[in-house]
Amino acid sequence: MNKEFDSIQNYEDTKNAINYVEFEKATKADYQRIGFKCGLEIHQQLKTEKKLFCRCPASVFQAPDDYDAEIIRHMRPTLSELGEYDGTALMEFKTRKNITYRIKNETACTYEIDDTPPFRINKQALGIAIKISLLCKQNIVGELHIIRKQYLDGSIPTGFQRTGIVGIEGEIPLRDKTVHLIQLSIEEDSCREVSDIGHERIYRTDRLGMPLIEAVTYPELLTPAEAAEAAHYLRFLFRSTGEVCTGMGASREDVNVSAEGGTRVEIKGVAHIKWIPKLTHIEAYRQVALLKIKDELNNRISKPSNWNINSAELDSTELNSSIGFVRKAKEENKKLIAVNLPDFKSILSHFTQPGKTFANEISDRLKVIACLEHPNMLTSEMPRNEFFFADGEYVKKSLNASNNDAQIIFWTDEYDRKTALETIEERCRMAFEGVPNETRKGLPDGTTIFERVLPGADRMYPDTDSAPIAIEQSWIDDLKNELPPDVSEEKKQLSEWKVPESSWTYLLKNNLMPLMRKIVSETGFTPSYVCKIFAENLKHLQGQTEPSGDFTYSKVLGLFRFIKEQNLVPEIAEVMLEELYKHPNILFDSLLEMINFKKRNEEKIKSYIPLLKEKFEQICTSKEPDANFHWIMGQIRPKAIGNLPLSEVALIVKEAL
Repeated sequence: MNKEFDSIQNYEDTKNAINYVEFEKATKADYQRIGFKCGLEIHQQLKTEKKLFCRCPASVFQAPDDYDAEIIRHMRPTLSELGEYDGTALMEFKTRKNITYRIKNETACTYEIDDTPPFRINKQALGIAIKISLLCKQNIVGELHIIRKQYLDGSIPTGFQRTGIVGIEGEIPLRDKTVHLIQLSIEEDSCREVSDIGHERIYRTDRLGMPLIEAVTYPELLTPAEAAEAAHYLRFLFRSTGEVCTGMGASREDVNVSAEGGTRVEIKGVAHIKWIPKLTHIEAYRQVALLKIKDELNNRISKPSNWNINSAELDSTELNSSIGFVRKAKEENKKLIAVNLPDFKSILSHFTQPGKTFANEISDRLKVIACLEHPNMLTSEMPRNEFFFADGEYVKKSLNASNNDAQIIFWTDEYDRKTALETIEERCRMAFEGVPNETRKGLPDGTTIFERVLPGADRMYPDTDSAPIAIEQSWIDDLKNELPPDVSEEKKQLSEWKVPESSWTYLLKNNLMPLMRKIVSETGFTPSYVCKIFAENLKHLQGQTEPSGDFTYSKVLGLFRFIKEQNLVPEIAEVMLEELYKHPNILFDSLLEMINFKKRNEEKIKSYIPLLKEKFEQICTSKEPDANFHWIMGQIRPKAIGNLPLSEVALIVKEAL
């Protein structure tokens, strides 16, 4: 047995055994050492009136319990054109899920359950996709061919998604490199999951069929920071068109990660770009850990093909332990199954992710494939293990186990027993190979859980219901004339305006550059101040206050126009904006009344200073330098703002003092 594994006593030891580097301490050299590679698949909903292949309204969403009907379906795999089944489809079929769809009449039709052929593709959506593809410097295809992509998880009632490639071979510039894109596709969005418990999975169909694009990069991102930077750039690029949806779920990232010696693992549906760095870091080191386990197992076991598990049903009357799951198994009439893993001692407890070990790799698959909800198993290597302390010898005897083996206990009904045993053996056999191809779900803490087997090319086949669509060069040329500036140009503009980089993300993700240019050109106010109003004042208000009506960014344009017309100093925008955000429908004249604004000339403002100076001397005992200046400025500011620039007021006060 490898000394490294033999010496492992606890969780921290296993972290050291794989040279795990904490996320906050990792450097570029650490990622080079483990051979980190990452590619992105960015999905973005398009802002259209109708769905992609039918004429139902898009972007009309329903609450989870708001529906008019339910449809229940069971999915089964179909053969590819080469007569093969896709691995993901077979895995999903194995779960024997009941798929329930909650349908709202307003947002669904017979097309979405494959009872009606598709309409011709939504031309508005295709035009947006072509524009985004052009912004990515891609070559537009001469003909759009629609293909079917199998999805047997139930997220699409037909069991397949219609998709087509719009552009190929593009690029985006990052700070220190250029990243290349493989392709950009247009496709229909899937259902929104409501719940997934046991053999029951529930979806709502409001999002189903909405136009969606998918931009795919090459695996050229060599650090987690680069991955996040590329995701941000593509998000800014999409939003610069003004023709994509925003809000929760409108944009989703699939992140493909590998470490040297490992394989591509897809982290599916990452909801926030800020999660990407930690998720990719932890996944790369998870692969390093699995490769360590692979080496150890192959050192221990000369012929992995001869390795097998064995199992036995435990007699609950023979058990000494009264631990919760034993009582629950008795109450629910479930069977307690013990499984022996030959020569797996210390493998189940080996570190894979923060707070997780190899045992979690098995437990997650039991949840997804055998539909055994967490907690679904115990192992002989869990710390403070009451069950194995009381009944470990009985379990080992039942399995005829040796001291170098490891044991798993799970509880199930007869219906799922066979699938559970197959799942345990399959995942353990995969450990001899290293890192399995799979799709994983990212969690907010940066760890991931198994979601499904990674799909392959066998799930793709032509859609015989959709004729090829010619994309004329004249249409492409017309769309080129509608393109916004490149994101790189907008960043250059912000730099020239001397806007802090910390503000760029807010301005670009909300596509505020066109609006800010309009404000600057119409009012003559400085770009840096206009940017400050948006990226500092408005951003702060959005995080602190709930407006009483529908606040839109165009309200700020109206505010600046009013300030210009009234010949007010721009600084008053900061005070007026606070009330405008709370009351979006209020008249601007009324805003001035709300903030008690009165027109005052320079002489009038100067006249307040002697009285304020005298009052300060009466009430204040502060010895701080310039205490009188700061106090007087605080008192005079509400009277001066909008009438005189505060920088001028400061000079006047200093002169008076």
